[in-house]
Amino acid sequence: MTKPVRVRFAPSPTGPLHIGGVRTALFNYLFAKKHNGTFVLRIEDTDQNRYVEGAEDYIVNALNWCGIPFDEGTGKNEKFGPYRQSERKNLYKKYADILIENGHAYYAFDTAETLDFHRKDHEEKGKTFIYNWHNRLKLSNSLSLSEEETRSKLDAGDDYVIRFKSPQDETLDLKDIIRGDISIDTNVLDDKVLFKSDGMPTYHLANIVDDHLMEITHVIRGEEWLPSLALHYQLYTAFGWDIPQFAHLPLILKPTGKGKLSKRDGDKLGFPVFPLKYRDLKTDVVSRGYKEDGYFPEAMVNFLAFLGWNPGTEQEIFSLEELVATFELERVNKAGARFDPDKIKWFNHHYMQEQNDHALATAYKALRPELKDIDIQYIEMVVALIKERATFIHDFWELSHFFFTAPSSFDEKASKKAIKEDTVALMTELKAIITAIDDFTVVALQKDIKDWITSKDIGFGKIMMPLRLALVGALQGPDVFDIIYMIGKSETVKRIDALVKTI
Repeated sequence: MTKPVRVRFAPSPTGPLHIGGVRTALFNYLFAKKHNGTFVLRIEDTDQNRYVEGAEDYIVNALNWCGIPFDEGTGKNEKFGPYRQSERKNLYKKYADILIENGHAYYAFDTAETLDFHRKDHEEKGKTFIYNWHNRLKLSNSLSLSEEETRSKLDAGDDYVIRFKSPQDETLDLKDIIRGDISIDTNVLDDKVLFKSDGMPTYHLANIVDDHLMEITHVIRGEEWLPSLALHYQLYTAFGWDIPQFAHLPLILKPTGKGKLSKRDGDKLGFPVFPLKYRDLKTDVVSRGYKEDGYFPEAMVNFLAFLGWNPGTEQEIFSLEELVATFELERVNKAGARFDPDKIKWFNHHYMQEQNDHALATAYKALRPELKDIDIQYIEMVVALIKERATFIHDFWELSHFFFTAPSSFDEKASKKAIKEDTVALMTELKAIITAIDDFTVVALQKDIKDWITSKDIGFGKIMMPLRLALVGALQGPDVFDIIYMIGKSETVKRIDALVKTI
């Protein structure tokens, strides 16, 4: 019988969640939902020196904003809790002891000074110090010491760590859903520390124990953990546990395609690398977030899905439901994925068009004090006319200010282009045409003004350019007849008068 799919996202609460972490969470979420599985959030906070207050809440809020909430974790369906590793620390020593008992681990009493000496000595000789089969019997550990010497050190309270005993002269055959088959020569592996002298497990031991106890079936994580795969495979085997399937996601690269994307790249090129705004409580430095910069969560999710994954078709726009239906780990690339800040803007522009006009109008009104007393239905009508040209809600004012306030000046370049010798006479005549229109609708305005222009046997530009200049202050904006209808007859005439006075 196939086990139910269970995946986990296991970030460390050491600061804000990088979008690389969000991408990892997203791929876990998509895989879980695709297979009717469970998406677990586990907080890996064994390194208390790097713990940052508020970071865990940030992670949860970021996942919720993206629309990919966890199914199981602290405070939610706690089937295998607790879900913070710091609250599970009493578990891990037992498992470290099991490895010692079955010969897969050993006590190491080497001091930091001794290990530092060996490292420097190797460096001077052009070598790299690796603590493993070729030198462990020459160092201070329970393999080189007698049982009595080892027991004496333990009873005396000497500091120790517990190291994994890597085998000699073996080949490990590993499998990764994305990377395929991987062979590792065990002679190049070091004896990793599993349990530290401060009584806390390292990531390696805690990670394996927790994944086993939480019945994780698939480990989907970043490429940076690929070097740990050999040890993790060996730990599962040493415990006699079923090995989950592994999938290591490609790196997210800088916009140049060279090197891993960092916060510094975002600061330098002017884009966020965090989903939500983040304030560092120690330095009071505020980092930008995609939410606060005006991005829609749907745009972020759609964009992140394509960082390393390819559906195998030309389709680029995917709802979350469509991503779940289409997603396959086998279609994730091995090569790093270049981060393109312009592409996420392209996605945001698309999702702007799908937003509800009332919701956009409400957000727009809250953004601009000038709109405080404007009727929301009027703002909705404006939004419907201009959102096609917008990428963000904060673009709206530049695209629509003339719907709310008359131009205070006229663009110099546009004026030279639009105003001719007969412009005053034509605009004066146009005022009379507009004033005489009783059926003040877009259709009637368009028909009567165009009929008049045709009857004058003049080019449309001679009327439409100065008219647009009068209404907007520049040669831009949506359809002129929509603007006239929206601002009304009286305001339109006033604006034409204002332009004529400047000529």
